[in-house]
Amino acid sequence: MSDPHGLEPAEAGAGLIALGVSHKTAPLALRERLALSEGRATGILSELTRSEAIHEAVALSTCNRTELYLLAADPVEAESAALTTLARQAGIPPTELFGRLYAIRGLEAVQHLFEVAGGLDSMIVGEAEIQGQVKRAYELALVEGVTGPLTNRLFRGALAAGKRVRTETAVGRSRVSVATVAVELAREVLGDLARRRVLVIGAGENGELTARALRQAGLETVFVANRRYDRAIGLAQRFDGEAVRFDDLPRELERADVVVSSTGSPHQILGREELELVVAERAGRPLLLIDIAVPRDIDSSVRDLPGIALYDMDDLQREVARNVSGREAEAPRARSVIDREVARFADWLASLEVVPTIAALRERGEEVVTQVLAENAGRWESLSEADGERVEVLARAVMRRLLHEPTLRLKRAEEGSYAQVQTLRELFGLEAEAGMLDAPAAEVTELATRRRAGPPRPPPG
Repeated sequence: MSDPHGLEPAEAGAGLIALGVSHKTAPLALRERLALSEGRATGILSELTRSEAIHEAVALSTCNRTELYLLAADPVEAESAALTTLARQAGIPPTELFGRLYAIRGLEAVQHLFEVAGGLDSMIVGEAEIQGQVKRAYELALVEGVTGPLTNRLFRGALAAGKRVRTETAVGRSRVSVATVAVELAREVLGDLARRRVLVIGAGENGELTARALRQAGLETVFVANRRYDRAIGLAQRFDGEAVRFDDLPRELERADVVVSSTGSPHQILGREELELVVAERAGRPLLLIDIAVPRDIDSSVRDLPGIALYDMDDLQREVARNVSGREAEAPRARSVIDREVARFADWLASLEVVPTIAALRERGEEVVTQVLAENAGRWESLSEADGERVEVLARAVMRRLLHEPTLRLKRAEEGSYAQVQTLRELFGLEAEAGMLDAPAAEVTELATRRRAGPPRPPPG
């Protein structure tokens, strides 16, 4: 099975790269610059796959991470192209990403994506929203025609792994999300929310989760503002709330006690000038603003306005770290599930690569015998033609006997055989055959047990 570029998925597996930033490596100010709307993601995917170094690509962008998953013929060139592209779309020098951007290859990249899909790399361990976000990222790349055999199998495997984590472990059963943490924060700051007037800005997924969490916290009325009034009406009706037209937002801000903003806008919704006017009309009444959007909806400079308390995703991350839940205790079971799914993916890669590797190994052995015989042809002055044939038969028999055990072990395709196949190719210096990657195996192989030097990998869960 080959992709449109003639690359075998198994060999291409060694050229798999995951490159990006997350809440573990970059502050919110940088993450929001790198956040990819659907339009930006489409443009980046198209640009990257026009390069000869990159054959397949998927872009994942959430409030806590922006990552590119690439199939690369030349990993070094692909990483450079991806770094340059991300920096350019963010309007920052590439040097600002050094020390923040991580680049992971091979099975480490597989392991990382499976952990992301399982919610194990999230700010809130086990949060369910990431599963849908991974799915939508894959579907966008699929529609754009920039996936292929390896990324198709990779993302389907990641989604299956995430589903298993949620059905077989207790990691995600308490349904905690960024929205529920935001509501809990509001309750800690203001106490009982039942008599508070809460305004939700945004009627997307996070807006819906926020509205649900507010109802669960005891609020009978939720006011929803959205640029698309029809969506605001739909969400308000579902939670017995009231829809507010976006043009009426200043008046609603004057009346609200709590504002939770979670739009997908690439630009700020509430600037300092607007909120200065709101503060003047509130006559000293405090206003709690919780911004769970990335990029941020609310100008961070409003923190010093009288009566304003603003919390953003970095603040929520600190809140989560301060209140670590029992989900962490369930994480080892979830990681065990992920490890088994990664092993299945590795075996799939190995099963595709075993036959061409065996053929390449035997061909290399035959080449060595032929070369050695040719080099010594003139050294046997009295060697008869029959004896020469016997020497050749003997040499080839030694070669085949030597390769017999490695060949048997490859054919058994035991667990972890992907590592065995790649190690064997590296040890024997097997060059890429027709349709395989151009780089030697030693240059592109990166197993889960070997991390390359360079930008950091996100710290474990």
